[in-house]
Amino acid sequence: MTQKISILNAACHPDPYPYYASLRAGPALVFDTELKCWIASRAAVVQQVLESPACAVRPVTEPVPRNIAGGTAGEIFSHLVRMNEGQAHAVPKQVIQSSLSKLDLSGITAYTRQHAAELASKYDLTTGNGLTQYLFNLPVHVMGNVLGFEEDALPDLANWMADFVRCLSPLSTTEQIDTAHAAAKALQNSFRQMLQDSQAKPDGFLAGLQNEAELCGWQHADGILSNLIGLLSQTYEATAGLAGNSLTALQTHSDILKSLREAGADLPQKLNQLIAEVARHDASVQNTRRFVTQACEIAGQNLQAGDVIVVLLAAANRDAEVNPDPDALQLSRPDRKVFTFGHGRHACPGQHIAEQITTSCLHHLLNMPAFDFSVLRWTYRPSLNGRIPVFTHNIQNQETP
Repeated sequence: MTQKISILNAACHPDPYPYYASLRAGPALVFDTELKCWIASRAAVVQQVLESPACAVRPVTEPVPRNIAGGTAGEIFSHLVRMNEGQAHAVPKQVIQSSLSKLDLSGITAYTRQHAAELASKYDLTTGNGLTQYLFNLPVHVMGNVLGFEEDALPDLANWMADFVRCLSPLSTTEQIDTAHAAAKALQNSFRQMLQDSQAKPDGFLAGLQNEAELCGWQHADGILSNLIGLLSQTYEATAGLAGNSLTALQTHSDILKSLREAGADLPQKLNQLIAEVARHDASVQNTRRFVTQACEIAGQNLQAGDVIVVLLAAANRDAEVNPDPDALQLSRPDRKVFTFGHGRHACPGQHIAEQITTSCLHHLLNMPAFDFSVLRWTYRPSLNGRIPVFTHNIQNQETP
C-alpha cells in the first residue's frame, strides 16, 4: 500500500513535486490542523517568511532540540550561527562569510580533484554503497584540507562527521544520539587542537578566520569552534545531496548526459549550469521551519507568537511565478530563482563551496570509463527535510529501490 504523502515524508518521497504543486494551487498560507502548523509553498510567501524578523529559526522556548540538549552535540548546536538570531547571529555570520569569501575556489577544485581520484580507488563506485560513501566522504576530505587537517586525519574526521550529523534529525534513535555526542566530543578536541596550531600557518584559512573574529569583536572560542564544525557538517550534507541529485538527474535525463559527454572544453560551464539547475529542480534541502516570535501578518493571515511555519523551499523553486516552465530541467534557464540554500539573513554561506566540490566530483565521474549512469538505482535517506540519495545498485546483482 502506497503511503500517503505529507510534509513529514515528502522530502524522501520518490516524486513529491505533484504534491507540492497541489499545495501551491491552494491558499497562499494554509494551516494543517493535524500537524498544527502553517505551510508556505508559493515563492512569494516563502520569501516573505524567510525575510520576516518575526520568524525565527528556533522556538524561543527550545533553542536547542530536547533530544540533544545537555550533551556535547547540543552544546555545539547552541553556538551555531544558523540556529541563532540577533547579535548571536549577525557578528559570527559576518566573520564566517568574510572568511569564506576569501577562499580560493581554484584551491578547492585542486583538493577535490585529488581526493576524487584517491577515494575512487578506495571505494567501488560500481556499487551503490561505494558510491554513497564516496559522495559523503569527499566533501569532508576536501574541507578538511582547507581547514588544515593532515591527510591521515581525514578518515577519522569523515567518520565523526557521519556520526555527528545523525543527531541533527528528529528521526534519530537514542543510540544514534549517544554516538553523535561521542563524535561531537572528538570533533571538538580535534578542532580545538587545529585552532591552537593555526597560527603556525598564518596564511591558512583558520588563522584568517581567527584574525577576522578578533577584528569584529567575536571573542568566543567555543562559538568559533562550534561553527567550524557546523560549516563542515553543512558542507557534508549539502554536497552529498547536491552531487547525488545531480547524478540521479543525469540518469533520468539521458539527453543532458549526452550533451555533457560531448561538451569538450565547455564541460566546466555546462556542469556549473547543471548543478545550479539541479539545486532548483530537485532540492537537497526540501523544507525548513520558522517559529513565530511575535504577532505578525504573513500572506494576509494573522499569526501569533508560538505558531510554526513549514517553509517548502522545494515547492517555491518550482513556482512558475519565479521560474517559468518549472518542471523542466533547463541548464540555460535565465534568471533562475533558487531557495534551496536559504534566503535573506539565514542564507547558507557555504553554497559556493558545495557547488564547486560537486562540479569537480561530477567532472571526475564523467571521465571514468567504468562509471555507468544507466545502472544507478536509489532510495532516499530518511529525513524530514533533506533529500539525499542513498544508492542501491550493484552491477553484479542489480537491485531496485
